[in-house]
Amino acid sequence: MPLPHDLCARLQNAFRARHQKVVIDHNTQNLGIMSILLRAGFVSNLTRGTLEVPSPDKFNEAPEAQKRIWADLKYRDNRPVLNNMELISKPSKRVFMDLAEIKLLCSGRRAKQIQPLRMGEIAVVKTRSKEHQWLEAREALLLKLPGEVICRAR
Repeated sequence: MPLPHDLCARLQNAFRARHQKVVIDHNTQNLGIMSILLRAGFVSNLTRGTLEVPSPDKFNEAPEAQKRIWADLKYRDNRPVLNNMELISKPSKRVFMDLAEIKLLCSGRRAKQIQPLRMGEIAVVKTRSKEHQWLEAREALLLKLPGEVICRAR
């Protein structure tokens, strides 16, 4: 599975360059993280497509290497909604948290040397559940699912 640092870098670069859309490789990880960003309000729309065009019809006919996710970026008062997106769990140091640690993180206290979530900030958690594999930290807390904290966005 590809590393999420590529997704974080692409999104930050697209927002800083004031692009309207960004194209991301289509895989389960990217789709999960992007759907969390959509629910949190950092992006305005997600569409499946190919390298050339965001079209669900062409997506179904395209070979696997050509499939992409198109995201419409969101701006407020001509400023990007997503200011920063950084990795928490890295290949050299993966960060797994149980429910008590996720609760600390969400309630404004430090957990495992990780700064607490501030207002308007989210953390993406990858759980072992097949049904709820990619969740926002507060959703994981509600569903009582511990997991690996992948990244944070504000």
